[in-house]
Amino acid sequence: MRPDTPAENVDHNAEAARLERTADRYPEDAEALLLQAAAHLELAGDRPAASSLYDRLLSSSQGLENPHLVRALKAANLWEYGHEAEARAIIEGVRVAAPRDPAPWVIVAEALESHDELEQAQETFTEGALVLLTDVAEPPYSTHPLLFGRHRVRRMLGLAHDDWDVLADTLHTSPVSLDELHDPKRVWSLGSENPAELEAEISRLRAELGTFREALSRPFPVAVLHWPTSELTELVDAYPSLSSEYPSHEEHLATIEASLRELSASGTANLGIVTGTVPSYEAFAASEGMSPAEAALLPQYATTLAARGRAVEWPPQRGTACWCGSGRVYGECHGE
Repeated sequence: MRPDTPAENVDHNAEAARLERTADRYPEDAEALLLQAAAHLELAGDRPAASSLYDRLLSSSQGLENPHLVRALKAANLWEYGHEAEARAIIEGVRVAAPRDPAPWVIVAEALESHDELEQAQETFTEGALVLLTDVAEPPYSTHPLLFGRHRVRRMLGLAHDDWDVLADTLHTSPVSLDELHDPKRVWSLGSENPAELEAEISRLRAELGTFREALSRPFPVAVLHWPTSELTELVDAYPSLSSEYPSHEEHLATIEASLRELSASGTANLGIVTGTVPSYEAFAASEGMSPAEAALLPQYATTLAARGRAVEWPPQRGTACWCGSGRVYGECHGE
């Protein structure tokens, strides 16, 4: 989500302006685009302008897919330029809301950690783990930073390992253990004149860099296209040839769930669902120089939506609403 290219190699203000213009052209992607623009502004050092973008999103009448993420990012940004009291209030609001997405938990906990509020950071990481991972047999990839951050802070606090720390160790795939990476005494080794200690620290840094690169290079989800009832009706009415792809909405929903389960059973990881709209699909078809009636265009459209960050993780987190929009919990709907 956040660009990590050094500021000297990128005109972050210009990139933020470009993203804002793109958001005006594609309002359906405005949330993702403006979050990227705000990140560029933070990297450029213009934190007040970044806060203005977060406020713009939060005041939008369209509604946000992840308002807790926007609030978490706003809080972290505010604290960095002296608005500690407001940042703390927002962080407390995020914690009380108990979002089902791990990203807001990680962001607010790391904000506390970076300002030496280690006890509060540890409590926040733990609250997030309780909300998202209680009775979960296999933690989704998106929750790994939550467990790793919790392990790091608890190591700095000198707390004994618990079951979640052991789980974090198990999930960590780097050749250097989490205990080594999170060793509070590592900073002292940087001033050592002992070649063996310096070499060990270089190995740890390389392992950390490898972990970061793996996370950054993780591809966007393999996504299946979902049409809400009204959109599917409009699509088939406008392009009758697509009725062979979508005999009915009920069959469409059943096919989505069956396809995802089949992909999961075959070992495909990082699965998701993207929701289409007819205007967006027609615009995509025009950009490809093809007719929207071409069924072969549908998977390309799904891939493009996923690449834009529009995919929702499948299967949904325990206790969250079903992806189909029924309003029922996934476990009682398509997750049965």
